[in-house]
Parts: sequence; C-alpha cells; structure tokens
Amino acid sequence: MKNKIILSPSIMCGDLVNLERSITELTNIGMDTLHIDVIDGSFSPSMPLGIDTIKRMREITSMNFDIHIMSNDNEFFIGEMLKIGVEGITFHHETSLHVDRYIQLIKNAGTKVGMALNPATPLNVLDYILPEIDRVCLMLINPGFATNKNEKQIPYALKKVADLRQLIDKQELAVDIQVDGRVSLATIPGLLDAGATNLVLGSTGLFIAGNTLAENRQLLAEAIGKAASMK
Repeated sequence: MKNKIILSPSIMCGDLVNLERSITELTNIGMDTLHIDVIDGSFSPSMPLGIDTIKRMREITSMNFDIHIMSNDNEFFIGEMLKIGVEGITFHHETSLHVDRYIQLIKNAGTKVGMALNPATPLNVLDYILPEIDRVCLMLINPGFATNKNEKQIPYALKKVADLRQLIDKQELAVDIQVDGRVSLATIPGLLDAGATNLVLGSTGLFIAGNTLAENRQLLAEAIGKAASMK
C-alpha cells in the first residue's frame, strides 16, 4: 500500500513582504499545508516570521499550520502557537529539558505533536516517546543556515530515514516521517524510497527560482513519481 505523501511548503521561502499572495498561490496549486518555522534568533541566526505575523496569517487562510519551533525556550512558543490555533507543533529534542511535558501540553490541546532532531542527534532519544507522538522531523541540514547555498544534505540522510522507518514499522506505529533540508527534486525519490512520508519544500523543491509555482508543482509531481515506493 502506498503511503500518503504530505507536501509541506516552507512559507519562509515565499515572498515575505507579500505573504498573503504567496499563501493564495500555494492554495491555487492545491497545497493545503504550510510549514512555518518559528526561530528565535538564538537557536540559529535567523528569525524570518514573528508571532504576530503568524497570527495574521491564521486570519487569512484555513490551510493546516505545521509549526516547527527552533528555539531555546520551547514552552513559551508552544503556548503562543496553541493560542493562535495551529494543527501541528514540532519542537526540538536538543533544547528540551522536559520533553514529555511539552508533548502532553500539545496533545492535551488536541494538536498534533512532532519531535525534531538535528542531523547528528541519534534516533535512540525517541525510545520512550515514539508511541506518544504523531511525527518525527529529521533535519537533513543544520537548521537555520539555509542561506548557505553550498550546504548539502548530510551524507547519512537516507540511512537515518530508513533506520527511523524500521523503528516505526517494528512497533506498528502510524508516525509520520518528515524530512527537512535540501529536499530537492533530485533527492525526493530516494527519501521517499527510504521511508519519508512528509516533504518540507523549500528553494530546491517548490520555490525554485525562474519558474512559476505551478510549473514547479508539476516538476515536483514528476519527482515523486520517480520513487519506486510510489509506483
């Protein structure tokens, strides 16, 4: 049985001074999810979207908000995103002192919960919490440094995805595997075959310069179709 692939366009790769137009264009090409990075400027040297901006975005679209918190203060941002009313919140294990507490805060609000892991973070940190969460977001580049156009996916990207797929399948869980970082037309088939089910789409997957979003959406469909797991 084919896995349903979730497409998660990263809105920080849209036009940040014309966000409503970017959101409308994504809706027009059939996208129903927005991947929204909430970065505090400390976890990584970036801060593309503020809380009030996300609040305004919520007012103008019914798209699913897939929040990815990259912060040294997870509890504050979890609370703020829950107030806004979002469909999913993912936070980083590396900056969490009370991982289970944060999971329960999100779940008790009726929101899907995800755990994000930096490239070098081992999968064994998921040992006790995997059955408690809806999604694992595997960072395939170092988070927040996407402006370094020469940065490539970690060499162990496919192995890490495949290893996580094995863990999930062994426990017969319905946990989503999200991949984030240089998820490009070239790398998508291999990531899907390794077991990914959720693609965060940025400047190499959907917002490819020189093409319209509709043209890139077609290229994306062709890349997905090349995966053996989708045939």
